[in-house]
Amino acid sequence: MTVGMKMTNWLREVSQNKKAVMIMKIAVIAFLAVLVTMSFGDTAMAATDIDLDPAVHPVLNLINKLVNPLLLLVGAGGVIFCIIMGVKYATAEEPQEREKRKQHLKNAIIGYLLIFVLVVILKLSIGPLTNWMVGNSGTGSTVQVTTTK
Repeated sequence: MTVGMKMTNWLREVSQNKKAVMIMKIAVIAFLAVLVTMSFGDTAMAATDIDLDPAVHPVLNLINKLVNPLLLLVGAGGVIFCIIMGVKYATAEEPQEREKRKQHLKNAIIGYLLIFVLVVILKLSIGPLTNWMVGNSGTGSTVQVTTTK
């Protein structure tokens, strides 16, 4: 079997799988977006008279207002969910069911910690990212970031 025949067979099999077709469409769109961004990126970065303050302040205010409630919701929801999973694990009678619930509890704890860490990283990175964006905007304007503790 030649390479061309193998590729044809592979394409025929992939084209019949709806999920694979959707993934390939997304990959092609992402690739085209990267190409367009790369081709027009230099002209967009060359404009130094753009004032980003009107766009930056509402976004920063929204993030600053949402971070603490998000931390509270993630913390409360994660603790409640982990407690429920722990109770289910403790009440499991069959060994297979017990092992399955143990894995679910591990996944819940890992997911909870991951979400919590990502929200904390978001909160800590707002200031440096804003300063980096303002430093590269070329306008010389400053954005004051206030974080609530």
